[in-house]
Amino acid sequence: MNQEMALMLLTFVALLCLRVPIAYVLGMTTLLTAYALGYSNITTTIASDLANGINSFALLAIPFFILAGELMGSGGLSRRLINFANAIVGRIPGGLAIVNTFTCMLFGAISGSAVAAISSIGGTLIPEMKQKGYERNFSIAITSASATTGLLIPPSNIMIVYALVAGNVSVASLFLAGILPGILIGTLLMLVAFFICKNQGFGKTEGEAEQATALWPAIAGAIPSLILVIVVLGGILGGIFTATEASAIAVLWAFLLGVVVYREIQPNQLIQIVLSAARTTAIVLFLVACSFAMSRLLTHEQVPQQVSSALLALSENPLIILLIINITLLAVGVFMDMTPAVLIFTPIFLPIAISLGIDPVHFGIIMITNLCIGLLTPPVGTCLFVGAGVGGSDILKVSKAMLPFYLVMILALLVITYYAPISLKLPALIQ
Repeated sequence: MNQEMALMLLTFVALLCLRVPIAYVLGMTTLLTAYALGYSNITTTIASDLANGINSFALLAIPFFILAGELMGSGGLSRRLINFANAIVGRIPGGLAIVNTFTCMLFGAISGSAVAAISSIGGTLIPEMKQKGYERNFSIAITSASATTGLLIPPSNIMIVYALVAGNVSVASLFLAGILPGILIGTLLMLVAFFICKNQGFGKTEGEAEQATALWPAIAGAIPSLILVIVVLGGILGGIFTATEASAIAVLWAFLLGVVVYREIQPNQLIQIVLSAARTTAIVLFLVACSFAMSRLLTHEQVPQQVSSALLALSENPLIILLIINITLLAVGVFMDMTPAVLIFTPIFLPIAISLGIDPVHFGIIMITNLCIGLLTPPVGTCLFVGAGVGGSDILKVSKAMLPFYLVMILALLVITYYAPISLKLPALIQ
């Protein structure tokens, strides 16, 4: 590694330690490194890279899906999905914990946002679980862990970002590839929650059984929301519309549900909903722009090739290389949010994976699964912090309660990594 790249790494780590927001860390590190390398017209070049980083038709899907998620969160969707999940699994011992996981999977799949799932579902279920005898930190932990499944079960904004960076990777194939891994993780979380509840005596099974929602009314209430997933996925896979067009349809459907069908969004709330979506969109796209500028710099300095040579010098065994990549990404996820991690490390690791015969779609699911764990690990774990905030607890206590869920998610990661058909079976069937 030359002195300039060492300076880049040192600057990046130092700014992170100073708790500078990650987008500014990426931008400032890129600017300082370009200056150290003696680039001419630095500001013009970086400004051009920032603009080019978000000049993509595919990225239009992100603000639309974010807005759809905001509309769903305010439109009564979470309560109906909770009733639906409660009707199906609420009578199982520890039922509310399983309802929590199932609902987060449904809500995350529809909204594409883990944070929205924690806020909407956790705001309702965490207090209810505490009232029914569940330990507070366990309730926060299961909510936070379950919410990340929505980043694998489509539609998913992070899959769109990965497809953009990876190049010739189909968004539809990624959407399909994430379904079974998302279900696998959700199922394992339910099993862990069931055994913890049984051993610790959490919950009041009889009371939950008595209050479990009647099945058919719950299904009827949830059907309009669940239709959205069918319309979005069916339209994309059927070639009726693109992922970007599907995101606009999701906004229209969410608007009709919240304003016309459920009537839980008042006209005067729409401005605040749009502003909230705009703020989130600005944060995400600024991250994308800064990450793209850094990726361009890394590519220009041939860092991906250097990393590839170093890894392949250690071993040419795909199993070993994938293990090293996974360990690296787990470490990255501790300190970096998902979007910049995907944007920075995809150009570095994807060529290595392709050279070893690993399908780019499969590798995308490996990356996203890995970084989902990072969303739950301090000090930067977004979902962990949001969950602790919603549940009113301390990060350290929640992290301790997360330990069994960390273990089971890492187990799922290993299965997804080394058993490619779990990711590639559904895309192969459609093709």
